[in-house]
Amino acid sequence: MSPSPRGRPIAVYLNDHLTGAVAGAALARRMAGAHLESSRAGALRELADDIAQDRDALLRIMERLGVPVHRYRTWLGLAAERAGRLKPNGTLVRRAPLSDLVELETLRTGVEGKAALWRALLAIAGQEPQLHEAELERLAERARDQARLLSDWHHTVSTQVLAPDTGRTAADV
Repeated sequence: MSPSPRGRPIAVYLNDHLTGAVAGAALARRMAGAHLESSRAGALRELADDIAQDRDALLRIMERLGVPVHRYRTWLGLAAERAGRLKPNGTLVRRAPLSDLVELETLRTGVEGKAALWRALLAIAGQEPQLHEAELERLAERARDQARLLSDWHHTVSTQVLAPDTGRTAADV
């Protein structure tokens, strides 16, 4: 007799990643909304949509595997994203350029974790018929693309935010 899905390590693992996926999707949406006038506004909206689709893919995988969603964990993910807005950033009444850098780093960390999730599931896909290798490979590739994009933006924003005062701003994440 195999353990129930709730007690299996994969159930805990997937719910942990779902918590992060909920927070990441909310952060990506907020970042896109904060940069509506940016030259990267369209790319930020597309990234936010992709991250939300990845979260939905994780939910579908959990359903196929019979892993129950721990709803309280999704609320924790949202609460964590909102708490991240309270970070000290050097200003009180407006968005600080440093916020852009910290948010990019947070989102990139989440994307790297998501890529690790897809690789971990690929590692067991041969033993679990409900895991589809082609789907997981596609998701892993998209995570790699997202990480590259965020890395490029991180470099640009780092030079704008952290360089000695040259009159530049990070308004164009």
